[in-house]
Amino acid sequence: MYKVDLPVDESALRAVERRRAAEAERKNRIFNSSSRVIGVDLRALHKQREEKQERLEMGKQRDMAHDLLRLSLDEMAMQQKKEEEELRRELAQDMVQYRAIHQRAEDSRDADINYGRQAAPDASISVSDSALGPASMQVFLGEGINENEKKRAQKEMNERNLRAQKEEREKQEREQKNRELLTGRELVEKDLRAVQLSALEEECKRAAHIALSHYNQAQAEERMEREQQERLRREGEELEEVQYMVTSDLLTERPEAAKRKTESSAEGPRVLTDRWKGMTPQQISEIHRKREEQCLEKERLREMERQRDVAWDYHLTEQARQQEREENRDKELQRERRIQLDKYNQQLAREQQAHQHYLDKQQYTNRPTVHYFTQFSTSSR
Repeated sequence: MYKVDLPVDESALRAVERRRAAEAERKNRIFNSSSRVIGVDLRALHKQREEKQERLEMGKQRDMAHDLLRLSLDEMAMQQKKEEEELRRELAQDMVQYRAIHQRAEDSRDADINYGRQAAPDASISVSDSALGPASMQVFLGEGINENEKKRAQKEMNERNLRAQKEEREKQEREQKNRELLTGRELVEKDLRAVQLSALEEECKRAAHIALSHYNQAQAEERMEREQQERLRREGEELEEVQYMVTSDLLTERPEAAKRKTESSAEGPRVLTDRWKGMTPQQISEIHRKREEQCLEKERLREMERQRDVAWDYHLTEQARQQEREENRDKELQRERRIQLDKYNQQLAREQQAHQHYLDKQQYTNRPTVHYFTQFSTSSR
């Protein structure tokens, strides 16, 4: 049929454009990390801003405090410099005033000579006095009178001063020489005294050495005399002991001496070790008999101990066998339980593998691709 151009609904287009613009603005507000406010910790941001403001304020206060301190130090330095300059100026003024009062050139010793030379009037005046006026006077009355006498007196005074200084220097040199002579004499006397003292000390040492030698010699002679007497005494005692031993009952070997002593003793018969000469055959046979009896008794006790040890070993062996049988029974039970546990674990593993195969092959067959995840976070709704 015929094509008819229908008017387009402008309001619907404007509504679509308005919704698209609103959606774009919403996306920009949500997905823009610099201007996004959704999901942001406003409390932490406010706290960070407050802390930053506090740090800036503290920095400003610290800078202001440093500036004030710097200004105060500068003022103190300027004040100190000003005080030093004032003190230096006062010292200079005091020095100038002291020199003006106490060190004037007019008060020096040769001031009259220097000023006489400088202010001496010129005797040869080419202009006559009648041609000069009152303001042109060069020579006054009283000037240049007795100038030669003054110079002579000044020269004599200088000579006297020089002579006095020379005499004073010569006197000081004589006194220095006298002091040196006295010092040298004192040193010589000290040296002589030291030589005398050293000689006396050597003499005392020599006398002490001689006395010590005499004392040591007397001590040695006395010690030799004592040793000689001790040797004689010891030799006499040894001779007496040898004679006694030769004639005593110890070397003669008489048993009757020991018997006689025991019979006369109040404590009854006993053996005297220093006089005993041995046992009799009856005593020796009695000792052998007693030793044989002791050996038999010891053998009997050893046999009883051996039988007791055998019985105890048999008892221990039976206990060990019983314990070994119980351990074998426990090991067999543990082996059976382990076999049953292995079978149960194998059954569980087969069931788990079957379940995982069901999940992989039947239930989770439609795995998501990359395109599946791209449909998320594309809209603000």
